[in-house]
Amino acid sequence: MDSLLDNLAPETQLRRLPVLLPVALDQTYDYLLPADLAARPGDFVLVPFGPQTRIGVVWDQAVGDPGKPIDPRKMKTIAGVLDVPPLPPASLRFAEWTAKYTLAPLGMVVRMMMSATAAFEPAKPRFGVSIVHGAATPPRMTPARERALAIAADGLIRSKATLAEEAACTTGVINGLVASGNLVDVAIPEKIYPRPDPAASVTTFTDDQAIAVQALHAAVDGGNFSASLLDGVTGSGKTEVYFEAVARTLEKGHQALIMLPEIALTSQFLNRFHRRFGCQPVEWHSALSPPERGRAWRGVATGEARVVVGARSALYLPYTDLGVIVVDEEHDAGFKQDDRVHYQARDMAVVRANLGKFPIVLASATPSIESHVNARTGRYRHVHLPGRFSGTELPEITGIDLKKHPPEKGRWISPVLLSAITETLARGRQSLLFLNRRGYAPLTLCRSCGHRFECPQCTAWLVEHRFRHRLNCHHCGFSLPIPESCPKCGEAGSLVACGPGVERVAEEVAELFPDARRAILSSDLIPSLVEMREVIRSIEAGEADIIIGTQIVAKGHHFPDLDTVGIVDGDLGLAMGADPRAGERTFQLLHQVTGRAGRTFANGRGFVQTHLPDHPVMQAIISGDREAFLDHEISNRQRGMLPPYGRLAALVISARDKSLAEAFARDVARRAPAAERIEVLGPAEAPISIVRGRHRWRILVKAPREMDVQAYLRQWLDSLPPIKGDLRLQVDIDPYSFL
Repeated sequence: MDSLLDNLAPETQLRRLPVLLPVALDQTYDYLLPADLAARPGDFVLVPFGPQTRIGVVWDQAVGDPGKPIDPRKMKTIAGVLDVPPLPPASLRFAEWTAKYTLAPLGMVVRMMMSATAAFEPAKPRFGVSIVHGAATPPRMTPARERALAIAADGLIRSKATLAEEAACTTGVINGLVASGNLVDVAIPEKIYPRPDPAASVTTFTDDQAIAVQALHAAVDGGNFSASLLDGVTGSGKTEVYFEAVARTLEKGHQALIMLPEIALTSQFLNRFHRRFGCQPVEWHSALSPPERGRAWRGVATGEARVVVGARSALYLPYTDLGVIVVDEEHDAGFKQDDRVHYQARDMAVVRANLGKFPIVLASATPSIESHVNARTGRYRHVHLPGRFSGTELPEITGIDLKKHPPEKGRWISPVLLSAITETLARGRQSLLFLNRRGYAPLTLCRSCGHRFECPQCTAWLVEHRFRHRLNCHHCGFSLPIPESCPKCGEAGSLVACGPGVERVAEEVAELFPDARRAILSSDLIPSLVEMREVIRSIEAGEADIIIGTQIVAKGHHFPDLDTVGIVDGDLGLAMGADPRAGERTFQLLHQVTGRAGRTFANGRGFVQTHLPDHPVMQAIISGDREAFLDHEISNRQRGMLPPYGRLAALVISARDKSLAEAFARDVARRAPAAERIEVLGPAEAPISIVRGRHRWRILVKAPREMDVQAYLRQWLDSLPPIKGDLRLQVDIDPYSFL
């Protein structure tokens, strides 16, 4: 191909560049760069792609099968170079590593890196209004106008909507004040991210914390890759300790990334960050508006954003000089992405740190088995915080055997737990009831004919949400109003709710403690991030006596007045028999929830209602013997050759036609390459066999840890016929969901 270029006339010789498109393809395409344009690897360019013009990324080497040589005279030309900060070399290598490991097309990984569409569009000027000092009083002064002018008197520039909200009036009032000359339209300056000050405040540490800080300082000072497991009990001050690693990184002039599993955590977290560093960090999560995402993306790419706090996708932002990553609550399953590119953000963060040759800190009160094993074998530095910062003891945990102490008929709270809540209320302290099940009831049926309400698109029961008077599917989002009569037999008033959800527990609490102030923490009842943060703030301020919540309450919250925690159904997570992590997840969840109690002033109490008091998980939670549970769980993983001692991969085949999905799944399984030490299980119909109208079949691959399972899967996938029509095949390396 180069010889063809050499034969062209000098005026037609153009530079050929490989360009990667953010589509489901695993190769670059060559384009010609006009002489009047300049582009380097990482730059974003406009290129013709089929009938469209698309944004692509100039790559530094060709990727994938180049196919037959193309006559340069027929090659397409780059249409333009965007005025956008380029992807740095580290991002290119990280994208390639992620694609190779997850078997996702490289174009889809790069698409994740381009998720802030506003960053690639021309900046749109934003306008607000400001006071005109010395202007005459408007001819018609109303209370609403008085409020708006009083607020605007500080001279700040606000959007019309913001000023109207603060003044409790309509934007029409604001427009009227602009027309009268009292307010004037002004361009809002671009947001400038403040630089966190590592010396803004000084934290006093306990002896154990000071040792941990020294260890993390040493990791940052080492100037190379290292992984540290910050393993501290709930309330031990892990956040303040890893803040010091962030501070040392800032002192050295590098960027820092702090990953959190749940955006609702960030309100309390942001306040703590502000106290330590004198300003807010840059946030990154799905609740940001498109312009905010665009500004954050550009801020990271230019280095203006020094510290980013974000969800798992923050890992794929274009950092120019990343110096440390902290993964808080590293055990949390929320770090696993199960859409398009299937990746575990905690594990990918370790890879990113290794590629960038800088340290990573994994923090948790209940670290994952994988991280425990890495710490025990010396692959990770183990930094341990054995006691609470406040000096209080960990809560005393009591198991409530529901066979011996059952609730009253039609209720879900045992008399033992009711008595504890009553005592807590008498002391003026808070109680928390936890049930990891949203809605009012997991099943609604007709007592006359037995009809059960099932999702028409999924093999799942519709969950009753009584507070919203609807039946919802938690898999596909299908929803319908709760009918007055049975749709099958027509009997009116015959529908009955079976089993408890968090709304039903809240209803029971309202009946039993009518004078108590209640707060419900459930993601489907609090639709916006602002409202969620406000509910959490009110609980922190002691404005609730009894909190009823789902797993969102386990996400690292600090409720100073919380004294008693009750687990309504401790056995719920253990029912997932097909999930090899069921025991680990249940232990982590129950330990995290009970650890919310007694963090500040007094020793707290935890109660776990269970039908399985002799189960190893229950024994570990009640006794507080974490090491015994870990030894038991690690031993089971070793015997079963399960992660981290073995490797798993899932192939999920789906189609709208059941027979088509089954036939293709069986054909895929028959084509599995022979391998002595690799076990192929299935195909089997998925436990939730229909989701969004698609029939699903699963194949599970088990392999020893040292095997290159990706190479095996590539050979297997290459042997398959082209996947056409409605068929889909998803590959999930290191699956976390077995449904």
